[in-house]
Amino acid sequence: MTLIKSISGIRGTIGGEPGQALTPIDIVRFTYAYSATLPQRKPRPNGDRYKIVVGKDARLSGEMVEQLVVGTLVACGIDVVRCGFASTPTTEMAVLFAKADGGIILTASHNPRQWNALKLLNDKGEFLTAAEGQAVLDLAATDNFDFAEVDSLGTIDDEDFTDRHLDAVLALPAVDVEAIKNAHFTVVLDAINSVGGIIMPRLLKRLGVKCIELNCDPTGDFAHNPEPLPANLVDLSTTVVKEHADLGISVDPDVDRLAFICEDGKPFVEEYTLVSVADYLCSLAEKEGKPIATVSNLSSTRALRDVTEAHGGKYYASAVGEVNVTTLMHKVGALIGGEGNGGVIYPSIHAGRDAMVGVALFLSNLAHKKMTVSELKKTYPEYHIAKNKIELSDPALIDRILTELKKYYASEEINDIDGVKIIFEAKKQWVHLRRSNTEPIIRIYSEASTMADAEKLGNEVIAIARKIIG
Repeated sequence: MTLIKSISGIRGTIGGEPGQALTPIDIVRFTYAYSATLPQRKPRPNGDRYKIVVGKDARLSGEMVEQLVVGTLVACGIDVVRCGFASTPTTEMAVLFAKADGGIILTASHNPRQWNALKLLNDKGEFLTAAEGQAVLDLAATDNFDFAEVDSLGTIDDEDFTDRHLDAVLALPAVDVEAIKNAHFTVVLDAINSVGGIIMPRLLKRLGVKCIELNCDPTGDFAHNPEPLPANLVDLSTTVVKEHADLGISVDPDVDRLAFICEDGKPFVEEYTLVSVADYLCSLAEKEGKPIATVSNLSSTRALRDVTEAHGGKYYASAVGEVNVTTLMHKVGALIGGEGNGGVIYPSIHAGRDAMVGVALFLSNLAHKKMTVSELKKTYPEYHIAKNKIELSDPALIDRILTELKKYYASEEINDIDGVKIIFEAKKQWVHLRRSNTEPIIRIYSEASTMADAEKLGNEVIAIARKIIG
């Protein structure tokens, strides 16, 4: 049993003892804390009373968690707009559509079927800041409750925002609907038996794309490990080749992450989802003479920086975490941003990862380039990321390792806003070390032009770290 409390929400496995898993008591506790801290984030509601949007993915525990969350909000005197099955980006946008004061998304994203989570949003449909999230955690730890009296209970309205979300995606000037329709694409979609099976076929139909569906029944009984990694997408790859499709599309259970499969069945590589979309948008901005800025986190591929600079733009790196990416995007006025896990954030529609936006922009790019997906991939700088970790019995050793590595590599470019990232500019290589939030380990990502060189760099740093701690 697991319960992970963080500034962006609470997630855990279903069942077990309170405080040790995501139990009904924990769900009520954290929903109450989110509600009770609303006046700190927003002194006045948009209407007569505070209103909160609630959406869920299709996992098996969703209805149970939804009933607890909605009931708690009502008991706090808050009106609820219940979206039912809705992707994470749909729920984020529903906050804006409904003129709500916040939102709660019920999804454990790429985690397996036994997990669920409460992801907490502000009145802009974006994740809470670190300080706002900490305020929720602090109040939840006190177990001080004060619910509304009977005449002040909240109300519940049901509304499906899926089509309004898709209307907004298709209205984006950068989405070339006619070019996509004229390309007559055939795609295979793997929606992991969650809400992607509801929204993504609708999007593809409106784009004039033939969609061959895999695992698109939103039962929540995931057909495979839901993280969209190549090892979990064997059936998708096989079907793409078998059906002579132009590409394969994989989304995670809440449809904020996106991965593509080339027409030959090989991965486009999740890191390059954002790179390809950014290249397309940067090219449009360059033609129009508009300023170009892009953002990704420190653990994402250098290819985004290379593509951005090739179009005369400026690339910025943030700490890991979607809220950190979006905060920096707002600060620098970024055209596009996201994370190397297939998360595309296009602020022209909203500041959150959105697989529907990613697909529409990717297909627009592909239609304009008039090439296969594998040919498109070859137009981008080639990098490979190796992922390793160091397990430590003493968490105090983490700071020691990070501090000493900064000294050891003092002659190289160092970024220490989130752990330590060492950039070997001459070789176009980097290694990023950061502590885990949940385990006494250091995660080590290294990137180079070949996987062999990336692994070599990672192993070199691991060897130095082990010497540091004897």
